[in-house]
Amino acid sequence: MDNSPHERLPVADRSYVASVKKRISQIAAGVGFSAQRLAEVDLVVAEMASNLIKHAGGGEMLIRHFRTPGQAGLELLSIDKGPGIADPNRMFQDGVSTAGTLGHGLGAIKRLSDLAQLYSIKGWGTILLVRIFQKPPVNTPSGFEFRSLLVPKPGEEVCGDGCYVKQTPGHIKLLLGDGLGHGPEANKAVQAAIQAFRLCPDHQPAAIIRHMHQSVNKTRGLVGSVVVYDCQTNQWNWCGVGNIVTRLSGPMTAKNFLPYNGIIGMNVPTILNNHVLPFERGQLLVMCSDGLHTRWDHTRYPLIHRYDLTILAAALYKDYARQTDDTSLFVGRIQRDYGGIS
Repeated sequence: MDNSPHERLPVADRSYVASVKKRISQIAAGVGFSAQRLAEVDLVVAEMASNLIKHAGGGEMLIRHFRTPGQAGLELLSIDKGPGIADPNRMFQDGVSTAGTLGHGLGAIKRLSDLAQLYSIKGWGTILLVRIFQKPPVNTPSGFEFRSLLVPKPGEEVCGDGCYVKQTPGHIKLLLGDGLGHGPEANKAVQAAIQAFRLCPDHQPAAIIRHMHQSVNKTRGLVGSVVVYDCQTNQWNWCGVGNIVTRLSGPMTAKNFLPYNGIIGMNVPTILNNHVLPFERGQLLVMCSDGLHTRWDHTRYPLIHRYDLTILAAALYKDYARQTDDTSLFVGRIQRDYGGIS
């Protein structure tokens, strides 16, 4: 799955539903969905938006289109700060309702979607994740599970944050960058960095950052962190410049990586060192821009590790997004059968 940005659509009351349905239908049509699939998307969106209003008094939806080799689809997230649900998994059963309705809404969403997950905590709120593919998906297991959440600053049409994942037979290379400021110029800076990152042959994060530094010197610059997983040595390697938070946590070790001061494309330290941390089973890598408050804690959500990683990214966004800047989150973990891991 690619790392395209999300579009934020507020759903404050019923007057928003028609515009939300129209916008998401436009995005689905642009992806190339068939007429039948468009009708199904319309039903799913109507149910998601109606649930936000009925059960939570409003909330927001995040929508993006994505492409994988030979496939395209939509990702829909509804996020609210309502009363929450005591038994979210049971709500996908037809006839189950907390609002005195017929209780067919979530069941219909599950039937019409390729993936539907509901995460909720009483008194905290609810997140509903839905993915709908252009055609039936083919499962292609990968050794690295990763998800991203990129949301432009409210009022902006493009996101100045960006991320990219590059997998080779021996390495997994990750970039999360934040162009200075926001809007089109910040987007140009981070896209130039992504292009340089894609083409750089180096496997050491510090060398990759120096390559990007030379490549983006005609832009306004960015802050960014690069993480490389070495499949042969089973080690993480990291280097970062500027205020991207990178946290690697596992059963035995938790590590916050402290970036160097500077701006990629303008001024970086003369000496950049790589930081190395061994792999542990169950490790979770979380990276985020300063669009999130700094004191976020991904361990506060019970059993969330059992869900798609997008749910965790959405929970952190829900609780910690500043809403005054672009927001980016990257969450990833190595599967036990990847590379030299057995």
